[in-house]
Amino acid sequence: MRCAPLRLPPARTALAALCALALAACATTTHRLPPPVPAPVPVPPPPTDVSHVPDAVPRAEPRSAHGNPPFYEALGRRYFVLSSSDGYDERGVASWYGPTFHGGNTSSGEPYDMYGMTAAHKTLPLPTYARVTNLANGRSVVVRINDRGPFVANRIIDLSYTAAAKLDMLRDGTAMVEVRALTAGAREAPAQTLAAPAPSPVPSPVPSPASSPAPPPVPAPLAAPAAPPSFYVQTGAFADPANAERELGRLQAAGLTGAFVIPPPEGSQLYRVRVGPIGSVAEFDALAARLAALGIPDARLVTD
Repeated sequence: MRCAPLRLPPARTALAALCALALAACATTTHRLPPPVPAPVPVPPPPTDVSHVPDAVPRAEPRSAHGNPPFYEALGRRYFVLSSSDGYDERGVASWYGPTFHGGNTSSGEPYDMYGMTAAHKTLPLPTYARVTNLANGRSVVVRINDRGPFVANRIIDLSYTAAAKLDMLRDGTAMVEVRALTAGAREAPAQTLAAPAPSPVPSPVPSPASSPAPPPVPAPLAAPAAPPSFYVQTGAFADPANAERELGRLQAAGLTGAFVIPPPEGSQLYRVRVGPIGSVAEFDALAARLAALGIPDARLVTD
């Protein structure tokens, strides 16, 4: 005997239909729609001549309340903030950052001004004043470090647009530099004199309004002729010469025929293992990648 189908009252039928639609929607909608992309913040036009923007002037400042934890993590790596900038002097590759970050907050909480003389560093205290010298052309600037970064392999400092322009590194985007921390009132050691090749034009980093001309090229300062430095990558420094020889054998076995050991200079007891010379940032990046694959992730750029 067949039973008659169960019929729901009209109100219950409508409710059941709504429930079915809701369940179907839950089954098919698994992600929220992304929020609308905010309109880009307009970037003010650059000064008429960025070469006239003065360098930062070192002065005594307290450590920033922001951006100075004992350590922090970025992109899966931990960085330890230095307790002091005294004696800091390092060579490596610089990059620069511009319109994408202009007006945003730096790690110290200050707004980023791409036309100021500032920079970002991973471990120096905020703020720190530093002299940055382009080792390829001898140009030098003083910046105030108020931000963290760059978190890109093999880069030691991220410069503002103006600082990069004055170092003549906008076109290439990177340069081999020396970063030397400065202390207010302290006498600065003389910088190495390097050759200064012909300058490159400085392009505008953002589309400029018709009424705002692009910044003109930065003139090259006069410098005494000198041979350009030779660049090497140092993989380690060892007090025991046997350890240095083992490191050398490991590098040579991996096909790095340009590896060699430097005996300790006067006043030192360390045997330094180096590879090179190298002639460009691209060569440095490629060599650093090979060394990282061998378990040497913190190779340093050095000069002769």
